[in-house]
Amino acid sequence: MRKVEKLLNSKINEKGCIHIALIDPDKCDPQLARRVSQEAKEAGTSALMLGGSTSIGGEIVDELIKGLKMSSDLPVILFPGNLFGVSKYADAVWFMSVLNSTNPFYITGAQAIGSRMVKAYNLEAIPLGYIIISPGGTAGFISQANPIPYEKPEAAAIYALAAQYMGMRFVYLERGSGVEVPISPTMVSVVKKVVNEARLIVGGGIRKREQARNIAKAGADIIVTGTVIEEKGIRASIKEIIGGIEEGVNEREV
Repeated sequence: MRKVEKLLNSKINEKGCIHIALIDPDKCDPQLARRVSQEAKEAGTSALMLGGSTSIGGEIVDELIKGLKMSSDLPVILFPGNLFGVSKYADAVWFMSVLNSTNPFYITGAQAIGSRMVKAYNLEAIPLGYIIISPGGTAGFISQANPIPYEKPEAAAIYALAAQYMGMRFVYLERGSGVEVPISPTMVSVVKKVVNEARLIVGGGIRKREQARNIAKAGADIIVTGTVIEEKGIRASIKEIIGGIEEGVNEREV
């Protein structure tokens, strides 16, 4: 483990569950990136993720990262939806495999092609098993996933356990950006009971304090929000989500 992963683990151990803010390059510019970084840090987020499901990359991503780094010392973790989303200016990259994709390119192909770039840029690669839950949104469409049914937590659990056995230290349950209802606390709980070594990340559709509370209570280690930042304003929305996270952690059964 390198610096960013150690930091995430340290914060999870301290707080029980942390928040990471997701910035979509499609909906941000360098000026907004500076404000997002500052206000997210002030609100209590632990890191910034940058990425989306479209083909935006190159200099656009480089400039956004520079903007994010101008206003805070929060680590910037790439969340690339394609090979163009890798930048030497980031602190780390989620080196992820879409485990329930029907196309091998998104399971191992893109990773093999991108690995030399990650090494050349000396990016910290954090291994991540990415699991798409129905409906999956743009991420599911682009990655040609066979989404896990919302009401089948056991199916998500076996994919998550496979990720752990393959050595992936983080597992990400993704319902899709902009969905109306996030992943259920029941699914989070079932997955968490099976996966006892990898950290559990949950994202997609988490907009309200109560939703964050229930997911944190169920055992999530990291909650990611993106759309909520765009809709409600940065500082207020993150504080609301983090407030829910703290309540959920305090309500966990010992």
